[in-house]
Amino acid sequence: GACGYGNLYTDGYGTKTAALSTTLFNDGKACGGCYQIVCDGTKVPQWPAFLAIAQYRAGIVPILYRRVGCRRSGGMRFTINGRDYFELVLISNVGGVGEISAAWVRGSRTNRWEAMSRNWGSNWQSLSFLNGQALSFRVQASNGRIRTALNVVPSNWRFGQSFKSNVQF
Repeated sequence: GACGYGNLYTDGYGTKTAALSTTLFNDGKACGGCYQIVCDGTKVPQWPAFLAIAQYRAGIVPILYRRVGCRRSGGMRFTINGRDYFELVLISNVGGVGEISAAWVRGSRTNRWEAMSRNWGSNWQSLSFLNGQALSFRVQASNGRIRTALNVVPSNWRFGQSFKSNVQF
């Protein structure tokens, strides 16, 4: 989808996921955020996501929603794609508020924090040559809290690999 998570079920998000409106999506800044969504009515949902709150062909469905904290199992995950001077890092499994507002990367040879920029959804980019270096990531949530995953990626990493940290919000 538009956040870049791929298969939400196999990646631990389960079946109770739904897309947001364009306004709430906010060009990807809302990726990872958790909401409680219910019908604006009396029927209690009994099925995953959309089918839980509407009939298959219902079209626009009036709902009520509110932000809630995200509960995630394990630490944040970092999936590295790209090529040489372009690292595209998908940051997923983010707990707490779930939304990322800033990210930094540090290579073991450069030993300095470099700000990354949001490319799309939950994908953050670096234009540095980080091949052959162990990588650390610093992530700032939309509530201002910062977590640092030191040396979460070993120096022998390859594009397309994912790495689980022991750090969580």
